Amino acid sequence: MTTEATVGIGVLFKTGDGAVPEVFTTGVEITNITPPSMSRDSVDATHELSPNSWREFIPGLKDGGEVSVDMNFVPGNAEAAALMAEFALDGAAAIKNRRIEFPDGSYFAFAAFLTGYEPDAPIDDKLAASATFKVTGEPTLVQA
Repeated sequence: MTTEATVGIGVLFKTGDGAVPEVFTTGVEITNITPPSMSRDSVDATHELSPNSWREFIPGLKDGGEVSVDMNFVPGNAEAAALMAEFALDGAAAIKNRRIEFPDGSYFAFAAFLTGYEPDAPIDDKLAASATFKVTGEPTLVQA
């Protein structure tokens, strides 16, 4: 059977403006995107009569995890200004709808707020930056 694997070129990270209808702006010069790192807690439900002294667990709360984005850092561009402005937001205003769009038309949709923005200026390489977003609520994978 032939593989259906593809390379990541053409994957886009987008941020919504909160308007109705919502307009999504594509992040520029993105070099790597790590989609939501979802997890679920396991809750220890062991009790005095657990069979044969084996621990018992039940599924706990789910967590949408984090999304990370690496990019070329261009200090004077609109992307750098937008991320700095977003980091200044507090409360509900800091939560924005996001999308990670794949070339086949599928996409992850989620709400998230910026938790980290780290520009890097090495002496012997390109200027780069990374941004980390905390997912709040349920991320969804919409298939094309």
